[in-house]
Amino acid sequence: MTEMLDPVTRQHVEKAAEALQDEFSGTFSRETIARFIAESVDLLGGSKINVFVPVLAHRFTRERLKALGQAEGVITKDLPEVLFVCVQNAGRSQMAAGLLTLRSGGLVGVRSAGSDPAESVNPLAAEAMVELGVDLEDAFPKPLTDEIVRAADVVVTMGCGDACPIYPGKRYEDWEVGDPAETSSLDEVRSIRDDIDRRIQRLLAELDVAVVSQLSEVVPDA
Repeated sequence: MTEMLDPVTRQHVEKAAEALQDEFSGTFSRETIARFIAESVDLLGGSKINVFVPVLAHRFTRERLKALGQAEGVITKDLPEVLFVCVQNAGRSQMAAGLLTLRSGGLVGVRSAGSDPAESVNPLAAEAMVELGVDLEDAFPKPLTDEIVRAADVVVTMGCGDACPIYPGKRYEDWEVGDPAETSSLDEVRSIRDDIDRRIQRLLAELDVAVVSQLSEVVPDA
């Protein structure tokens, strides 16, 4: 799909690739980075995201390369990594990711993805999260990729069936929670948010003891 981009957009994508080559120099080859950014442009295009291609491609590729490095042991994983997966990556998984970041105080690595990503984050989900001080303005739906799953320690699925590959040594959970895409009521989305929040806090209580001890003043009782 990169060959289908207009010349200006293609130039910006190439500059994004150069920035990633500088950042990951000595970790990944230029060829690997070029391949990943081309794949990311294709994947984002396939998920109907057609604006801000260079910026989103850079962010998505950077996240994928970091995950690949963690999965292959060439990038140190300092925090436990949790991946949230739903269908559109526009509501439930985005709220879960924001809530885990909030409740952990940034002491847990968080990623989210979708089996069939939407064009943008659900506005009601974003509004409900703002009420808790979590801004999803820069969040965008992302396709689920293999290295993102491989890098995770915990994988939480939300209504996406068996789209997520299974790898040994990981903790898998399936949360049956409501979908903001199926309602136009902010009150119902708040209820979904609060359900996810309770599950997040239970998950935090079950994670690494060293992390939990640092979160004792951050995470209220479920």
